[in-house]
Amino acid sequence: MLRLPILAALLAFLAAPVLALSADGEAVTHFTLDNGMDVVVVEDHRAPAVQQMVWYRAGSADEPKGASGVAHFLEHLLFKATDKMEAGEFSATVAANGGQDNAFTSYDYTAYFQRVAADRLELMMAMESDRMKNIRITPENIVTERDVILEERNQRTENSPGALFNEQVNAAQYLNHRYGVPIIGWKHEMEELDLEDALSFYETYYSPNNAILIVSGDVDPAEVRRLAEKYYGVIPANPDLPERIRTQEPPQTAERRLIFRDPRVAQPYVTRSYLAPERDPGNQEKAAALTILAEILGGGTTSYLAEKMQFDNPIATYTGAFYNGTALDDTTFDLAVVPTAGVTLQQAEDAMDAALASFMETGVDAEQLDRIKLQIRASQIYARDNVDAVANRYGRALSVGLTVEDVQNWPKVLDAVTAEDIMQAAREIFDRRTSVTGWLMKEEATE
Repeated sequence: MLRLPILAALLAFLAAPVLALSADGEAVTHFTLDNGMDVVVVEDHRAPAVQQMVWYRAGSADEPKGASGVAHFLEHLLFKATDKMEAGEFSATVAANGGQDNAFTSYDYTAYFQRVAADRLELMMAMESDRMKNIRITPENIVTERDVILEERNQRTENSPGALFNEQVNAAQYLNHRYGVPIIGWKHEMEELDLEDALSFYETYYSPNNAILIVSGDVDPAEVRRLAEKYYGVIPANPDLPERIRTQEPPQTAERRLIFRDPRVAQPYVTRSYLAPERDPGNQEKAAALTILAEILGGGTTSYLAEKMQFDNPIATYTGAFYNGTALDDTTFDLAVVPTAGVTLQQAEDAMDAALASFMETGVDAEQLDRIKLQIRASQIYARDNVDAVANRYGRALSVGLTVEDVQNWPKVLDAVTAEDIMQAAREIFDRRTSVTGWLMKEEATE
């Protein structure tokens, strides 16, 4: 690397946007505004459309105890009035310009997005930057939107035995960490959310130095930077932004089990979750091995569990394995089995354990591993055709502390995973002492 002759030139170089081509040729520009806001631009000029996303590094796991659901509650409130717009005007303006908008909340982040024609990007930035600091919430807004989120919980959770079951499994898995609290919130705490709760979360976390702007589609990085500096760059950083420190789990030294009974259950099933490591910056190898392990064990009808439990011995109508390492803290590796008619949950669980034991003895099939890697490479290429998928990939990663380089290196890290890497990861996580096994079943009849 050439050394620059003067300090001024060096500083200018460091401040310039960084353009990087990923392994598959994805053009990505990354820079940081003076107020600390990260900006990622992903160019795709095949269609005159753009997606703007603003991700806040604040989700339900960042909520204060006793105020569960406030992150999602605030997400709803951001569609109310600001100093420049009336309630509902934001989405109405997006629709009037032929676009779509929405938002979502997860454990580790809250994100807002608009998909519009490329020449409407400036309007979107003007509106999105406005509600970063200028929302006007009234007591009436609090009452009406609190009713909305409570009804959302009724529809999505209270009316779904599976959702209620999953809440209990998560609560059993995480005794101390906020991942054990539902994203939408516990109902009794949601009912008490007020204006102070919403404004406190907003004023703490909704600042440019806690946000990531992702722009993907038919855009010029230089123009995006000009607009970002014009609309977001003038917003002051929050000098009191707290460190992202969560309460951590104590060591889990005993397996946990639960049975959830509900008369509405149409199909009983068994699940098991194991504590598992997340993707870490510059250290994604173990997460990559777990990602491929999930595909080997439960990634469709050609997976190991399907072969053993649905075809060789038809004891299940469905088997699955799941892992998502894009989290700030320890995540889970999950298994699920839906038994066939006449098969008990105990028999289904025993068959799952037998299949796992068999896999640990036989190891990874080389042909299956090659096939899965080929499928992963293909899905990554197809995903580039979707500006939403591209923006989400970078937004989720940066929201949990990963870097642009981590995102770009991820395909290579996955491709480098060996059979021994996978088996080592399996030996480490398949420890019943760090597991939660759950049965979802019909309520037993009483005499």
